[in-house]
Amino acid sequence: MTKVFGGSPLAVLGRLILVSVLVGVILSALGLDPFDIVRSIERLIQSIWNMGFDAFRWLWRYFLLGAVIVIPIWLILRAVNAPRGK
Repeated sequence: MTKVFGGSPLAVLGRLILVSVLVGVILSALGLDPFDIVRSIERLIQSIWNMGFDAFRWLWRYFLLGAVIVIPIWLILRAVNAPRGK
């Protein structure tokens, strides 16, 4: 798993979440809104927010905003830098 993820899976996940939130903050400051892309996911978990998880709402928005950019780039970089078999 370490070779696939480029490190410990938990550490990679933590870095991806942090970078996604940071990129989300930057993109939000630029006025970009990718929620048209993830509208179905938002509807799915909207009931969870209505149960009192409003404290996580802002974090989730920034995470999604950044993840739309960070995750595809990370996947492309992992595919490009994957070790080649003989």
